[in-house]
Amino acid sequence: MPAVSSRGRGRRTISEINMVPFIDVMLVLLIIFMVTAPLITPSLIELPSVGKANRQPDQKIEIVIAKDETLEMKLDDRSQRLGLAEVAAAIQRVQAGREPGASAVVISADRSVKYETVVRVMDTLQRAGVQRVGLSVQLAPEAR
Repeated sequence: MPAVSSRGRGRRTISEINMVPFIDVMLVLLIIFMVTAPLITPSLIELPSVGKANRQPDQKIEIVIAKDETLEMKLDDRSQRLGLAEVAAAIQRVQAGREPGASAVVISADRSVKYETVVRVMDTLQRAGVQRVGLSVQLAPEAR
């Protein structure tokens, strides 16, 4: 209910916002946040670092994804063009007879290749049971 003022000749209402309850609520919230902030522990994410593998792979198989999204498997000095369905079978043939994880598969893709294509190749390899799948990267000129 608005307050009534009786100065001068007539009565008029004073329509002002009472700020005291607002300030009280803000101070209580400030105290709550100041007390609870130190209690919240920040989550730590342990990211892998380069060279942290248990041992280096005996053999490196490289899958190259070209600009036109064709796949090529490079092993030693040999190169072989493959389709997405044939990649997993070809790598399993190469890894046959070796202990699991002895050879690593590295995916190298052109910069203009869609990310979806790279993920599809990785997913195909992992579904086929290939344990060590990685991505090949090139440092930017300003980062060197």
